[in-house]
Amino acid sequence: MDNFGDNFEDGDVDPAAEFLAREQSQLAGLEDDLNTGSIPIGVTQTLSNETSSPIITPKVEREEAEKIKKWRAEQKTLLEEKDANEEKKKEELRLIAKKELEEWYKSHKEQIAKTKDVNRESAINAEKQFVAESDDIEPGTEWDRITKLCDFNPKANRASKDVTRMRSIILQLKQMPLKKPLPTK
Repeated sequence: MDNFGDNFEDGDVDPAAEFLAREQSQLAGLEDDLNTGSIPIGVTQTLSNETSSPIITPKVEREEAEKIKKWRAEQKTLLEEKDANEEKKKEELRLIAKKELEEWYKSHKEQIAKTKDVNRESAINAEKQFVAESDDIEPGTEWDRITKLCDFNPKANRASKDVTRMRSIILQLKQMPLKKPLPTK
């Protein structure tokens, strides 16, 4: 390990220790002048690692001017008033929102009830019409009944599946005469 110059046991003087010793000897007279036994409140004390001498830094507290105290008090009361007004407005908005939400739920329930009634009525009417038409079965009118059930308007519902092939097959079958009529019950 001697090849790297890491041998610190040669008795070389540490430069930091030398500096601290020199500073301590220069400041030795000051320690006697200061009364370090009791440090007044508002004074911070910091000790360095190598020395036992305190570094005293007094805190200087400045007294605020009368105008600044008055301004702070006015700002505090103004902010308290604003907070109180804000809380009142929040509560008013909560009440308004609650009332609007209740009205919306009420109208929504009414709309759902109306839609249910309309759907029920249309289903009952459609069922009555289907039953009435099924009683009037005549031989040879089967394809006419099927075409009544199918919607042949291609623009009727664009969101549904493409049923053009099915439409064309039904129309072809309707136009072809049957050799035998379908049995009826």
